[in-house]
Amino acid sequence: MTGLVSDRLAAARRSRLIKRATECALFADALVAEQLPFQVLYLLGPGGVGKTTLLHEFAQLAKAQQLTAIYLDGRHLEPTPELFLVNLQQAMGLKPPQTPQQALAALESRLVLLVDTYELLSKLDPWLRDEFLTHLPSNVLVVLASRYPPAVEWRTDPGWRELMRVLPLRNLTPTEGQLFLEKSQIPAEQHGAILAFTRGHPLALALVADVFKQHPTMHFEPTAAPDIIAPLVERFIQDAPSVLHRQALEACALVRLMTEPLLATLVQSPDAYELFTWLRTLSFIESEWRGLFPHDLVREALTADLRWRHPERYAALLQRARTYYLAHVTQSDSQLQQQALSDYLYLDRDNPLVRAYFEWQESGMIFTDALRPSDRQAILTMIDEHEGPIAARLATHWLSMQPEGVYVLRNAAGAPQGVAITVALEQVTAEARALDPAVQQAALYLSNLGLQQERAIFVRFWLARDHYQAVSPIQSRIFLQMVQQALTTPGLVYTLIACAEPDFWANIFTYINFSRIPAADFTIGGKRYGTYGHDWRTLAPLAWLQRLGESSGMEAALGTDAPPTPAHALLSEAEFTTAVRNALRDLTNPTALVHNPLLNTRLLSQAAGGSATLPQRVTALQQLLRETGATLQSSPRNLKLYRALHHTYFQPAATQEQAAELLDIPFSTYRRHLGAGIAYIVTALWQREIG
Repeated sequence: MTGLVSDRLAAARRSRLIKRATECALFADALVAEQLPFQVLYLLGPGGVGKTTLLHEFAQLAKAQQLTAIYLDGRHLEPTPELFLVNLQQAMGLKPPQTPQQALAALESRLVLLVDTYELLSKLDPWLRDEFLTHLPSNVLVVLASRYPPAVEWRTDPGWRELMRVLPLRNLTPTEGQLFLEKSQIPAEQHGAILAFTRGHPLALALVADVFKQHPTMHFEPTAAPDIIAPLVERFIQDAPSVLHRQALEACALVRLMTEPLLATLVQSPDAYELFTWLRTLSFIESEWRGLFPHDLVREALTADLRWRHPERYAALLQRARTYYLAHVTQSDSQLQQQALSDYLYLDRDNPLVRAYFEWQESGMIFTDALRPSDRQAILTMIDEHEGPIAARLATHWLSMQPEGVYVLRNAAGAPQGVAITVALEQVTAEARALDPAVQQAALYLSNLGLQQERAIFVRFWLARDHYQAVSPIQSRIFLQMVQQALTTPGLVYTLIACAEPDFWANIFTYINFSRIPAADFTIGGKRYGTYGHDWRTLAPLAWLQRLGESSGMEAALGTDAPPTPAHALLSEAEFTTAVRNALRDLTNPTALVHNPLLNTRLLSQAAGGSATLPQRVTALQQLLRETGATLQSSPRNLKLYRALHHTYFQPAATQEQAAELLDIPFSTYRRHLGAGIAYIVTALWQREIG
């Protein structure tokens, strides 16, 4: 009797599977525990690190315990409760009218529910967390695998904080990497060079294996470039049908989403069907309903390689893409226009200045909408929390006076997550201006320029619910809306923008040709706000957008010839704890700190900036530890913990015994205070690392 194809596929996958011992042991122990130690296991890691492979191994471990494992992939699910339950019903082999809830409630043994690519189900996250999971029997273990950390609601809820375990997935260890190479039948004498070059990244190792499969007699020679993917991809596609196919791949790496018409424009071919079809066959190319895109690491590597190797072609592709998007920016459909704007600005992602102030939204989690009557209270609550009751009262006035100038940023459920309240200054009466010092100052400034009746937009309020005016996907979406409003407002002469922290935005506003206007600054509730503005008579919106792209493209092409920095290190909680303890021990010794793994974490990238040098990262780590410890001083109860840290690490005594003497407490008490202080810093920093 012949077997099934699925059985052969499973056998082929397992033949090259490298079992992650630590992660598998954690999962296996949970399966056999008398009571599940956690209800949700959250696998966190970037694309290509092996989350899907590990989920399939978890399913095999459950099967070995004669337990049922159900696998769902977010790429194949519509993020609605109804369709999620339909897919779960089908995966469980149930027939209507039996529901998954009924079947799960009747279970006598444990069941494992594995949800892959969970980042694409962000719209479903509140329902799954607050409704679906809370009604499951306690013998169901749920594993979620995502590129992004769990939402803040998981981490702030005391119950879920206890019942969820976050498990960062790291690169393979040298032993695991060597085992993978052995299973891939790569000659042993080449293992050392390959492991040193790939640093255990599963995708890089897989690409090496694919190259050797095509060229078994090749000799692996790492290049001097520090990125790990570009030379592997170069070897992998060296048999591409033509130079045009290679250029198609480079073009695909440059834009956010590749469509067939866009590809035809970029490679200057009247018919790109064959090229587009070939791209879809590549193992590192993924797709969604809007187009194709390469794996993140492959994208970065190809872009860096092209920028360094052939800057002229890099600049030419950028210009063709900009021209394509500019043609679509002028279309009438608001959503398509905003998508074209977002794709246009995505071309500037390698510009360090733009990258520092803009986040490109993924997965369609936030959308822009008009004001609804039901939004008023949520908007006023946001403004009250961030700017105070006086500002909220002023906002009430403009919500009523000019509701058409209000743009609400919503999540998938329709709830307001941010807002931009714009005021058409030429429509405001003198009496209305007098009610709001901000509008009064803006109108006075324009009047002094001789602009009383000309069309002018004042972005009076703009903020995200959770991040106010800090850099965030919502802030970036608001900025896109500002540009779109300028492009679609006939006869617009001036745009002004109020900022709570004008100095923070100085670099980016200067770069985009918005001038600081101190004469239009204002004070509300004791807080002084700054204003920026642009005179569209000097550079019209479409020409301004084109000029912005040209200058950014020139900087990206000529100002950077270094490949991208390596991906962040993902430490386990135990490794992270050890690293923090060692960093405290070496706090006053920068030479020792350069070897601390915290320097390559997401936490330090945020603290120091993605392009920071090694000395800058060391300094940022020292400052981060001191500042985190200093927060203990705000509580009289915790002040004793801070003092123990201060005399041990921040301004250390010669010995711990002397530190106890300085504090005038018994040595055992000092050790207890010190341990509690260290635990506080570890917990605070770990929460920031995973969230």
